Amino acid sequence: VSKGYQETRELVRSHKLVTVCEEAGCPNIGECWDKKHATFMIMGEICTRACAFCNVATGKPNALDMAEPENVAKAVRQMGLSHVVITSVDRDDLDDGGAKHFEKVIWAIRAASPLTTIEILTPDFLKKPGALERVVAAKPDVFNHNMETVPGNYLTVRPGARYFHSVRLLQRVKELDPTMFTKSG
Repeated sequence: VSKGYQETRELVRSHKLVTVCEEAGCPNIGECWDKKHATFMIMGEICTRACAFCNVATGKPNALDMAEPENVAKAVRQMGLSHVVITSVDRDDLDDGGAKHFEKVIWAIRAASPLTTIEILTPDFLKKPGALERVVAAKPDVFNHNMETVPGNYLTVRPGARYFHSVRLLQRVKELDPTMFTKSG
């Protein structure tokens, strides 16, 4: 309940944004928000998958908020972030898995805060042809896609995903742009 926490909370609320900090029940939210650090979670607060490791609500998501890219960019600028992490829920209901929305968020941040480095933590875009290519073409500074576990546990921990598809996704990013920094957790 520090002053920094309250300021970050108000900024998130005033821009109608969602953070993984809140939705996933992160135990470090007080410390991070006090320092004006937050991971923005785009495309709503309802995920189309039910991964065992995650605390985000699962169900039928609402329509995309078309003002979200600009609102994220305004928050990044107001927070004075030198680096921002943008993640999302899985949106298997969208034809492109939300790739175009990621692209719009990246462009909006670049316009509002050109010196901020942008890290995206994406879903796997499973069965969404062209989605990965679109996001890579938007030129985030860091492309992150978490593996979460080893192959033998994948179907238990991430029932809607496939381990080797995730490995291939990261490999494909490097094929599309060998200079792009990639990582996984």
